[in-house]
Amino acid sequence: MKSVLMLMFVAFTVQSAYADAATATAAQAGSAFGGLMPLLIIFIFFYLFLIRPQQKQRKDHEKMLNDLKKDDKIITSGGLYATVVSVNADVVEAKIADNIRVKIVKSTIVNVVTKDAVVTPQIVK
Repeated sequence: MKSVLMLMFVAFTVQSAYADAATATAAQAGSAFGGLMPLLIIFIFFYLFLIRPQQKQRKDHEKMLNDLKKDDKIITSGGLYATVVSVNADVVEAKIADNIRVKIVKSTIVNVVTKDAVVTPQIVK
């Protein structure tokens, strides 16, 4: 939020500076570009800090889902820990306990637990 306010301050400062220059030389062709400068700065800010990281995160998630294989340990968005039994196009069959298998939609898988990470369940009282 603070960075957005700072960006708006910079955009308005730049705009007022260009407005002062535009009034002095209204006949110049650069005044049209000066009016678009704040919008250009805002667009660049949104692209760099909002759009690009979200695209990268989505791409990483899709890669993780495409790399799923048998015996991978996964976490679903509902918080279930499961072990992958089979992988189909959009559905993963997973084992959540002995003799209990469920079908999970691939897009609801949040994370693949690596072998390095030790999962210790906690009992809630």
